[in-house]
Amino acid sequence: MTLFLGLGIAGVVLLLFALVFDGILEGLFGGFSALEGLFDGLLSLPVIAGFTAMLGFAGAITLGTTGLGAGAATGVGIVAGLVAAWATWKFTRVLMRDQTDATPRGEDLIGTTGWVVTAIPAGGYGEVLVRLGGQPVKYAAKSALPVARGADVWVEASLSSTSVSVRPVER
Repeated sequence: MTLFLGLGIAGVVLLLFALVFDGILEGLFGGFSALEGLFDGLLSLPVIAGFTAMLGFAGAITLGTTGLGAGAATGVGIVAGLVAAWATWKFTRVLMRDQTDATPRGEDLIGTTGWVVTAIPAGGYGEVLVRLGGQPVKYAAKSALPVARGADVWVEASLSSTSVSVRPVER
């Protein structure tokens, strides 16, 4: 039973090692062109750690709770380890495919509509509320024409990260 518990603890330590030193094992095998893409993450440190931990803990539980011997406990541990390794491999593949949208920039505002929060005097600054990335964002706004509070505007240019040039929407 001590051997199985040692394997389980070693698997947990290996998992902590994988969290701290991410990509070490992949880097070692990445240098071999013959192995490139062959295992596709199957030899990653989290997968090996999951297999080792489940082999140890499932073997220890089987040995401690049943009257079966070490051979049967090893068999149960291997099956549980393979299931844990497969689940870890699939989960990491799903996480690696997860992509995020591009971060919105000021140039993305050009051509969008908004409305005036604080009146804009001719040639001066006021405030407008526009949607950037689906979120309402307030910007300082400059306009060549005076624009009243509540009026709809088009964003013509992004002057800085906090200000835009607008023109009133003509209806």
